[in-house]
Amino acid sequence: MSPWLLEGVPMRQPAVTSTSLSTKSVFTRSELKFSPQWSHHGKIVTCELHDVDGKVLSEDTVQLNVKHTPKLTIEVTSNETIVRKGDSVTMTCKVNSSNPEYTTVSWLKDGIPLKEQNTLTLTLHEVTKSQTGRYCCRVSNDMGPATSEKVFLQVQYAPELSRVQISQSPAVEGSEVNFLCISPANPLPTNYTWYHNGKEVQGRTEKQFQIQKILPWHAGTYSCVAENILGIGERGPGAELDVQYPPKKVTMVIENPTPIREGDTVTLSCNYSSSNPIVNHYEWRPRGGWEEPSLGVLKIQNIGWNNTAVACAACNNWCSWASPVTLNVLYAPRGVRVRKIKPLSEIHSGNSVSLQCDFSSSHPKEVQFFWEKNGSLLGKESQLNFDSISPEDAGSYSCWVNNTIGQTASKAWTLEVLYAPRRLRVSMSQGNQVMEGKTATLICESDANPPVYSYAWFDWNNQSLPYSGRMLRLEPVKVQHSGAYWCQGTNRVGKGHSPLITLTVYYSPETIGRRVAVGLGSCLAILILAMCGFKVQRRWKRTQSQQGLQENSSGQSFFVRNKKVRRTPLSEGPHSLGCYNPMMEDGISYATLRFPETNTPRTGDAETPEMQRLPPDCDDTVTYSVLQKRQVGDYENVIPDFPEDEGIHYSELIQFGFGERPQAQENVDYVIVKH
Repeated sequence: MSPWLLEGVPMRQPAVTSTSLSTKSVFTRSELKFSPQWSHHGKIVTCELHDVDGKVLSEDTVQLNVKHTPKLTIEVTSNETIVRKGDSVTMTCKVNSSNPEYTTVSWLKDGIPLKEQNTLTLTLHEVTKSQTGRYCCRVSNDMGPATSEKVFLQVQYAPELSRVQISQSPAVEGSEVNFLCISPANPLPTNYTWYHNGKEVQGRTEKQFQIQKILPWHAGTYSCVAENILGIGERGPGAELDVQYPPKKVTMVIENPTPIREGDTVTLSCNYSSSNPIVNHYEWRPRGGWEEPSLGVLKIQNIGWNNTAVACAACNNWCSWASPVTLNVLYAPRGVRVRKIKPLSEIHSGNSVSLQCDFSSSHPKEVQFFWEKNGSLLGKESQLNFDSISPEDAGSYSCWVNNTIGQTASKAWTLEVLYAPRRLRVSMSQGNQVMEGKTATLICESDANPPVYSYAWFDWNNQSLPYSGRMLRLEPVKVQHSGAYWCQGTNRVGKGHSPLITLTVYYSPETIGRRVAVGLGSCLAILILAMCGFKVQRRWKRTQSQQGLQENSSGQSFFVRNKKVRRTPLSEGPHSLGCYNPMMEDGISYATLRFPETNTPRTGDAETPEMQRLPPDCDDTVTYSVLQKRQVGDYENVIPDFPEDEGIHYSELIQFGFGERPQAQENVDYVIVKH
């Protein structure tokens, strides 16, 4: 048994009970959890403690204080929500419960607050149809606002002033028209009376009726009267139905007599009986640049050969045509055309072709023919024949047919001859010479019908190139692309190919510069190597030559200086001879020579005692002199190894030894020069 009671009734919510024991007492605890509703406000909750026999040992109570928004209901006087126009209605907002107490009251109609209505009672005096709607009250306390259920108030009234709505006005003759009687009422009208031009329409008692096929006599004013249980409404001004239709009974009259010859002037008039709206213009068939001197009158000047029949129409929003009038005009042939007799299919080069000149009519019927191609006369027969047609026969053909009234030409008829590609040629937009790195564009030009749909390109070895378009584009072009090219064109008739054309690709300045640089570098390297080899060879030869001279002269080498004037240097001793080279003014050209004393004087030398005896301090010494060689031409059999070598040279005089010296020739000095 639950220890919890609500207003003396055991509660269904489960409670959690726990018991603890001690030596002195027994402690029991019961805990109840539940969510109170607004209806629990003010009610008593009791907790009871029972013994094992169910006897209440102890109990305690508590009163619930449940906070909630106001709980509302609306009551209407006499419980009637349907009232008649002019009655009074009172609605009361009943607050069933509010904790805390409510503070504000307001009324709403169709969700819109009503002004100056802030009490629990709403009274509407002499209600009108505009007060029909859904009403509710809104009451607020500190917990928030609460809104009551809505009450729909209906105000009943008799039908008001009626009006008629027409589905379309103006209405076109023969169309369907719907009529609708609109008369506000509550409850809805149960009966309607219709009027046409003030006269009651019999058998029409519905709110809406229909005329499936409107006629001109249906035009006029339509009105209605509605009726419900509260009374009969008022008839409104009604609505106007305008029925429009094209002009009626249109006829055409020829004002001048027949027959009519091409080029004559003809006057026609167009008449009608009635129209709504009124006729505002006329149309004529066939149309032409004709004159209308007045509305409905047509004056055809210089009538043409094709005006065999003329009709007129009187028009408002629509046109009504009169029956055509035959003019019986004498005219030149008409309907002239070129017709292909054979072949029935496409015309290929070499086929046999026949063209026929046809015409539809001629008045009079006796006619003559002749043919033209591109303005040139071909023949005077009705048929034009080609035994074996060629592409040159293609062109624009026309034929003429004439009679005693005049002549008529056919439309130009294009004779198209199909043939395989021919006269193919390859053109180069940039010319047949192009610099490498640029773009070379080769275009295959052809004469074919139908046009070429496939192109193929070949090089000078008849090798197919991977290009299939009309244009062969080489970008960037290379020197390796130089050569002859040709193209082949294909259409659905056959194939054709072009002659060869040569493409020349020359080096660019950059390539030439690179190649020249490489060539010059190679040449320079070879030249340097050659010079080095030449120098090495010359040095080797000179070394070999010096070694040979030393071996031949036992270390004494002589070079002959030609035609030098021997002078005795004034500063030298008696045993010295000096050499002077007048061609070497800017260098040192003196050499000191010492010879061993001999008994035989040299030819050309001054014989002095000093020269005949050796000075006491003379010994076998070697004298070096500094020579600066400026011109190698001073010496015979001396070829310079290095022309640029004009440094300091040393000469060595080796003593010849004792004994008799051979007599030297005049003007010859002996010098040993070592470099």
